[in-house]
Amino acid sequence: MAYSFNYDFRFDKNDINSWGMRLGAGGWATNWGNRERLLTMPFQLNKLFGSQKHFFELGGGATFVYYRDQWNNSWSGETILYKDFDFILNTGDTPAFMGTLNFGYRRIPVDGGFTFKANLTPIFNQNGFWPLWVGVGFGYAF
Repeated sequence: MAYSFNYDFRFDKNDINSWGMRLGAGGWATNWGNRERLLTMPFQLNKLFGSQKHFFELGGGATFVYYRDQWNNSWSGETILYKDFDFILNTGDTPAFMGTLNFGYRRIPVDGGFTFKANLTPIFNQNGFWPLWVGVGFGYAF
């Protein structure tokens, strides 16, 4: 099962339209005939533009990617280790970094509570640029 946890905050707590930062961690681990492990750690600077509870979000940053997939070949007894993560754009051997951009909508209640966001999140690295990645997020503002 994949997971992702993020914390987003404004540098100026009195101005919601100020610059902010998002830090997080995510990934998965399996052990079904192979041992596959993925760790991602996004870091992103972002700015909100809007009023009341509706905002346009603009941001950019990088995601650290660590991947290992270990297979035990039952025929030869050989262990094969893959370190490159092929997700839309191949990372090459990890650990590696993937660049991210962020354009989207964010709903933040005025007095705290349930938040929602939907974003277009292009990604890029040494192997190319992928403009059509999307994300949806749910959370709680306090």
